[in-house]
Amino acid sequence: MVTITIDGVPKEYPKGITFEEIAREYQPQYKDMIVLVLENGKIRELFKTAEKNCELSFLTRRDSSGHKTYVRTGIMILIKAIYDVLGAEEVKKVKVEFAIGQGYYCSLKMEEKLTSASVEQINRRMHELIESNLPITKKSYPIDEAIEIFRQHKMHDKEKLFHYRRSSLVNVYCLDGYYDYYYGYMLPSTGYFKYYDLMLYENGILLLIPSSENPTKIDYFEPREKLFKTLSTASEWGERMGIDSVGDLNNAIRDGQISDMILVQEALQERRIGEIAKEIVDRGNVKFVLIAGPSSSGKTTFSHRLSIQLRSYGMIPHPIALDDYFVNREDTPKDENGDYNFECLEAIDIKKFNEDMNRLLKGERVELPQFNFKIGKREYHGNYKQLGPDDVLVIEGIHGLNPATTQFLPDESKFKIYISALTSLNVDEHNRIPTTDGRLLRRMVRDARTRGTCAKRTVEMWPSVRRGEEQYIFPFQESADEMFNSALIYELAVLKQYAEPLLFGIPKGEPEYYEAKRLLKFLEYFQGIDSQNVPANSICREFIGGSYFNV
Repeated sequence: MVTITIDGVPKEYPKGITFEEIAREYQPQYKDMIVLVLENGKIRELFKTAEKNCELSFLTRRDSSGHKTYVRTGIMILIKAIYDVLGAEEVKKVKVEFAIGQGYYCSLKMEEKLTSASVEQINRRMHELIESNLPITKKSYPIDEAIEIFRQHKMHDKEKLFHYRRSSLVNVYCLDGYYDYYYGYMLPSTGYFKYYDLMLYENGILLLIPSSENPTKIDYFEPREKLFKTLSTASEWGERMGIDSVGDLNNAIRDGQISDMILVQEALQERRIGEIAKEIVDRGNVKFVLIAGPSSSGKTTFSHRLSIQLRSYGMIPHPIALDDYFVNREDTPKDENGDYNFECLEAIDIKKFNEDMNRLLKGERVELPQFNFKIGKREYHGNYKQLGPDDVLVIEGIHGLNPATTQFLPDESKFKIYISALTSLNVDEHNRIPTTDGRLLRRMVRDARTRGTCAKRTVEMWPSVRRGEEQYIFPFQESADEMFNSALIYELAVLKQYAEPLLFGIPKGEPEYYEAKRLLKFLEYFQGIDSQNVPANSICREFIGGSYFNV
C-alpha cells in the first residue's frame, strides 16, 4: 500500500494504482475534466502509477499544461484517422502547420486534392476512435530503435531531429498500431478527447479545439485570410530555404551554411519591408502609418527599418509612440485585481491624440508629449512637429489598428500594418512551435537585458500579457492593410544561449518552474548559433542587444 495525500488528507491506495483511477474518484469535485496530476509537484500523465507515498493534486483542461495535452492528443487522433482513411501510400506527409484562432491547420502532401467528402470520412473515423476509447501508451526506446520506427513510418523530420538527441532514450506514443513522438504530455486514451470539430480549410484540414477558458465550447470560426496568407508565405520561405524543421536547421548549422542562411532570411525580410514602403508611397496622401502587434513582435526595429525604406523614396518619416499619450498614472483604469490596466484603450488619451494628429494634418505646428514612466505623467519638452508634403508619421502602439484610436482621422490618410512573430519552423512534422513561445523567449531575453527583470517575473506576467493581446490586438489584425512576419527562421538557435541561463534561474517550487522546465526541454532540440553572425539591423538585435537602432 502507498499513502497519497490529496488536499491535506492522507489516504491509502494499492501500490501501482494508476493516477487515472485516483483522478476518477475525485473528478466529481471538479467542473472540468482532469487530464494530468502533480505528484510531489511534478507533472505526471494519468497512465502513470503510484509507486511510493506522495502528495497529489490535479490539473484540468483549464490549466495551460492540461490544455496543451488535450490539443496534442487531438492531433495524434487526427493524424491516425488521416492515415486510416486515406492510406500511408496516398499521404506522403501530414504537417501540423500553425494555429488560426481556435483551429490548428494541417497540410497533407498527397497526389489527389483533399475534398470535403474525405474530411467527413476522416471526421467519422475520429469519432470511431474516440467512441472506442482506445488506450494511448508510451514506451521508451533506445534512440536507434526509435529512429528506425520513424523511418518505417516515413517520419523523416523525426529522423533528423533525433540525430542531435543527447539522451539515449526516446519516448514514443502508440495508438492502435500507430507510433509517433510528441513534445509534451498525452492523455491516457482517445475517449478523453470529446470536444472538437473538423473542417476543410484552404487546401488542408482545420482541427478546431475549445480554448482553455471555455473547454467545452468551440467559438464560431471566422476565416482570417490575411493571417493565413502570411503564415503560408512563411512556410513557403522555409521550404525554399530547405529549412522546414529544427532538424533541417541543425543540419544547416552543422554543415557551416548558417551564415548564408541568416543573410538570405534577412534579405527576404528587407525585401518585404521595401514592398510595404512602396505600397505606402504609391497610395499617396498617407500621413499616418499605424503599426500594431503583440508583445515582442519587433515593432520598434520594424518601424526604424520601414522609415529607412520610406526615406529611400524621398519621404520624411517621424516616429511617434502611442505610449506617449498614456493618461497620467492616477487616471489609469484598474483591472479586477485593483492593478493598473495599461493594456486597455482607456489607458490612452484618445481625445488628445486625435486632436494633435488632426492639427498636424492641417499643417499646424504641434508640440508632442513624452510620457515619463518613472513618475507616471505626460510631459512636454519642446518636441515640435509640422508636416510638410513629404512628411509621414510612423506611429507604433498596441492599439494602432483599433478604429477607436484614430476615429477622428480621415481613412485615406492612414496605412495600417499588423506585425507579429509568426514562427513557421516546426520541431518536426507533427510538433509545431507555438508563436507565443518564440515571443515569450524574446521578451524574457530583452527584459533581462534592458530592465533587469528576472525570467520568473516575465513568465509570471505572460498570461496577463496574452489576455491583453486577445482582447485588444488580435480582433483587429484582419483590418490591417498589410501584415509583416518578424519571425526569423534561425532566431531560436540564437536566443537559446541567452534564454537558458535565465530559465535555470527559476527555482523548483515556484509556480513558474514548470513553464521554465518545458521551455528548457524545448531549447534542447536546437544547436546553438553564435550571435556574431546576426546583422546589427536585424529584428533579433532588438532582443539580444547590439542593434544599430535605439531599441
